[in-house]
Amino acid sequence: MLKRTLALLTFLSLFLAVPLFSQEQKKDVFVITVSGVINPASAEYISKSIKKANEKRSEAIVIELDTPGGLDTSMRDIVKNIIGSEAPVIVYVSPSGARAASAGVFITLSAHVAAMSPGTNIGSAHPVGVGEKMDKVMSEKVTNDAAAYIKSLAEKTGRNAKWAEDAVRKSVSATEDEALKLKIIDIVSDNLNVLLSTIDGKKVKTVMGEKILKTAHVNVIREEMSLRHKILNFITDPNVAYMLMLLGFYGLFFELTNPGAIFPGVIGGIFLILAFYAFQTLPVNYAGLLLIILAIILFILEIKIVSHGVLTIGGVVSMLLGSLMLFESPGPFMKLSLALILPAVVMTALFFTIVLGLVYKAYKRKPVTGSEGLVGLEGIASTDITKEGGMVSLHGEIWSAYSDETISKGEKIVVESVSGLRVKVRRSNNK
Repeated sequence: MLKRTLALLTFLSLFLAVPLFSQEQKKDVFVITVSGVINPASAEYISKSIKKANEKRSEAIVIELDTPGGLDTSMRDIVKNIIGSEAPVIVYVSPSGARAASAGVFITLSAHVAAMSPGTNIGSAHPVGVGEKMDKVMSEKVTNDAAAYIKSLAEKTGRNAKWAEDAVRKSVSATEDEALKLKIIDIVSDNLNVLLSTIDGKKVKTVMGEKILKTAHVNVIREEMSLRHKILNFITDPNVAYMLMLLGFYGLFFELTNPGAIFPGVIGGIFLILAFYAFQTLPVNYAGLLLIILAIILFILEIKIVSHGVLTIGGVVSMLLGSLMLFESPGPFMKLSLALILPAVVMTALFFTIVLGLVYKAYKRKPVTGSEGLVGLEGIASTDITKEGGMVSLHGEIWSAYSDETISKGEKIVVESVSGLRVKVRRSNNK
């Protein structure tokens, strides 16, 4: 009886252990989404996600990619992190309509598994200058360097090195089906679940050696971009950086013209710092930036100098040209929208010429209240007035007064200055 009981308990424990063992073996696959320009914010996001996937010993990490390109330095940081990852990295150009252009080509080719959704494309990886024009010699050097780099990536991952070089030198592109036939990618998949099922059992080579992917039954964990990364990614948009710069100028100018307001100065300073951070990642043409600053100076001068609109016109032209020149890049994703530039120029011109013009006129207007309001005011001498003193009547009030000249009672006087509760007066020329 004892033997039967032990056998039954052993059987039950083994039976119950099977699902528990299977559950323990079920691993995680991290999934991140990178959409937009490749910049320091997206590079840091990918780097931290890969590091986390390695620390959690996940089965793989999937990068859902949709990018028109971006910065060379950020792209190389991402590629280095992909190559150095212990967990296999799967780059999936998705969803339908997405693309992996320019820097995206390098990132896709460096992946352990490269996949694309139907209706996507890859290519056009010719390098362009960021922030400065390249002469023929420099352009050739940069192109040769990029071609050698992408060839080495393609050869390392066993992909079409000839096409990769043409993507850099000739800006060729390919659809998902063409990319599969040309051995640029490994698979075309309709969605993530199908992709993970299809690559199950595929052998890949990481820094830890060969590994067989087990992705058929995994926990899919989506690693969202942190608020910090979202903010940094948002402000590196050229249109956002442009507006931050203008708002920063407005805030600081308002603080300088109204000392003690504090809030506009604080906000303006923050906006300017954020704008200059964004400028580090954008192709800034500093001639354009100087033209915008010149425009603001011209608008300010228009308030104080009668130019009959000449300074305002010069400011508008200067700001318009500066805005068009501010970001210099062949890529449309690195340029300012004309729909933003025109309203911004008009609003800035109106702000300085109308609003600040009214403020300046109010500032120059003669005070009508308080002690300052007495200066220039006419009254009547209530008594004889000498250097020693006397009394005057000013808009119904009796004031103690003195004068450098002798003024008889009943004569009209004009206030020259106010000292405490005494006024200095002189004889009025008006009879």
